[in-house]
Amino acid sequence: MQYFEKSGEKMPLLGYGTFRASGSDCIKGVEMAIETGYRHIDTARAYGNEAEVGKGIKNSGIDRDQLFITSKIGASELKPKQIIKETESSLKNLQTEYLNLMLIHWPSEEIPLEKSLEALFELQDEGKIKAVGVSNFTTDLVEDAASVGEIFTNQVEYHPLLDQQKLLAVTRKHDILLTAYSPIAKGEVNEEQILQEIGEKYGKLPTQVTLRWLIQQDRVAAIPKSVTEKHIRSNFDIFDFELTEEEMEKIYTLQGDHRLVDPAWAPQWD
Repeated sequence: MQYFEKSGEKMPLLGYGTFRASGSDCIKGVEMAIETGYRHIDTARAYGNEAEVGKGIKNSGIDRDQLFITSKIGASELKPKQIIKETESSLKNLQTEYLNLMLIHWPSEEIPLEKSLEALFELQDEGKIKAVGVSNFTTDLVEDAASVGEIFTNQVEYHPLLDQQKLLAVTRKHDILLTAYSPIAKGEVNEEQILQEIGEKYGKLPTQVTLRWLIQQDRVAAIPKSVTEKHIRSNFDIFDFELTEEEMEKIYTLQGDHRLVDPAWAPQWD
């Protein structure tokens, strides 16, 4: 496993995402992910599955200090008092005394970013949060956040079909990790010939080549989501090969503006 270290925290570059995972599927998925070897589990208040994630973690029997757990607070809950309340709810649902990382899930146009981040940093000082991050932040918003305090990551959509080089330049400037959600473009990478051909060389699927491409980049992590055993194990099976510089560059040629997540409340993307 490879890691990113900052703020005294060490985050595995490959994590298990739980977006739209619910009920027993979510519980079993988390258990299976931990059994497979994942040590980074990602959830959010908006997913409505923190309790199930917590049950999956508890059922796995793993020691808490072996896991890196991330959650997120929604844009409408970013007033300081709300942040405290939301964090307490996350801790209760996840059955833990602390979160390794708490993110602002989406930027808010109504609540001052500085006030929200200061509340999170206070929780960090109290030990309830080990690191503070953001999600779905543009380059300008990343700059704004970095001016307030130490930001661990910016979690955004990133895959071979979506160019994020401008954003990466800013996150790297501030030693901020970029965590890729929808890292396999909802399965669309399977249709790309370049990824198929590289995969054939290593005996790997296009999805595995994609995940390897992501975590081989400087300060990039990935959190693929699945609730099926086959895909959970397949997504984790990417540490027995390494892409050449030429192969990395070939994959970069696929980069475009193919954004899959763009809700009405999203910021004006770079």
